[in-house]
Amino acid sequence: MPIPQKTSPLARMREPVLSPTETYQSATGHISGVVLRMRTPLFWWITFGIGFVLVMVLLLAVTWLLVRGVGIWGVKIPIAWGFAIVNFVWWIGIGHAGTLISAFLLLMRQTWRNSINRFAEAMTLFAVACAGMFPLLHLGRPWVFYWLFPYPDTMGLWPQWRSPLVWDVFAVSTYATVSLVFWYVGLIPDLATMRDQARGAMARVFYGILAVGWRNEARQWQHHQALYLLLAALATPLVVSVHSIVGLDFAASIVPGWHSTIFPPYFVAGAIFSGFAMVLTLVIPVRAVYRLHPYITQRHFDFMSYLMLATGLMVGFGYFTEAFYAYYSGNIYERYMQINRALGPYALFYWLLILCNVLAIQVLWFRQVRHSMIALFITSLVVQVGMWTERFVIVITSLHRDFLTSSWDIYIPTRWDFATLFGTIGFFTACMFLFIRLLPMISMAEIRELVHHRLAHGEVEGQR
Repeated sequence: MPIPQKTSPLARMREPVLSPTETYQSATGHISGVVLRMRTPLFWWITFGIGFVLVMVLLLAVTWLLVRGVGIWGVKIPIAWGFAIVNFVWWIGIGHAGTLISAFLLLMRQTWRNSINRFAEAMTLFAVACAGMFPLLHLGRPWVFYWLFPYPDTMGLWPQWRSPLVWDVFAVSTYATVSLVFWYVGLIPDLATMRDQARGAMARVFYGILAVGWRNEARQWQHHQALYLLLAALATPLVVSVHSIVGLDFAASIVPGWHSTIFPPYFVAGAIFSGFAMVLTLVIPVRAVYRLHPYITQRHFDFMSYLMLATGLMVGFGYFTEAFYAYYSGNIYERYMQINRALGPYALFYWLLILCNVLAIQVLWFRQVRHSMIALFITSLVVQVGMWTERFVIVITSLHRDFLTSSWDIYIPTRWDFATLFGTIGFFTACMFLFIRLLPMISMAEIRELVHHRLAHGEVEGQR
């Protein structure tokens, strides 16, 4: 019997608690069994059904939008950006945690990511898909969206490179493409496992095609790991660049409240903040329903809570800096914008975001809250509400009162604005639960690697 090796506290903190008695067969059988053998729980049917109904609402809202135009929304002069841009920025932010967990933590060799990276990567893809809908619909004529690309044409027309809309097209499309390839490459070994574990002929063909001939050979693993690290290195800068460009959409203008150099880093911190909140919102109930406690442990929730608390404090510092810049600049328009946010017609939304994003997260300092799944779930929902409210405040309060008092107006969203918002939430939910039903939500290959590592070092069960 191998002698147990002593590990430092730091090394033990970097690894999730996974019992070494978990063999290859038990880990593979449990995770693949959720898809191949486990009976679909009632929780899945109810949640997917709600998502499907909301998708129908989205289709109705989009159809009516194409028939009548963007006038069905609450947008008007001077509030030309309404719910569409608010929701776009919110969904893009949610999609950032997946890339951070998968790519950045992989490069940092943080093994605790192995149990949640697949889930977070799928969340990224579906959130980006939801985000991409809004700029296209906001065009007014979405069927000519290809004008934004520099395709060769007889008229010699090219996109306006000074337009933030063009920046978003390239940033979001690049982010979506790299994230999709990164997710699929990491999924290939598990697809081969599903192919070998499947009992039905149709399932074996389905997973066999997706596995692209994976045979678990050493040469294949060598090329796979090299490609996986390369894609991680490409994806990591996108975490910073994509939402920085979204922040520059605002900062490049001269609108009071937007024209600030703090927006790119401030938006990146907010994106990671809301992304981790969404990961917690999804993982907590799924872990309970599918009994994934051996793989998603309390340590995972501790780490995600720490990161959410850290980025939340950065966001709170950004709020303070915005107010300080408005005062210190000496610009009367900037000062009035900040006063209007706190005391104007939308003051309720401003103080709501302070409550949700700054005050509510302070409970994460306490171990009892981090170890209570109900408290952690409620906190993550509160953060989601706060981050959406933040986007609403940034977009609307800077536009509804322009430089001229004669152009001031109040923005009131219509039922079609809400239908589109909740419709994309339903689309996201339906896609996530289809993913849970059809593909392994936890990386079996990386879990087996952890099991092998712990058994090879002779770690005793329960050692931390």
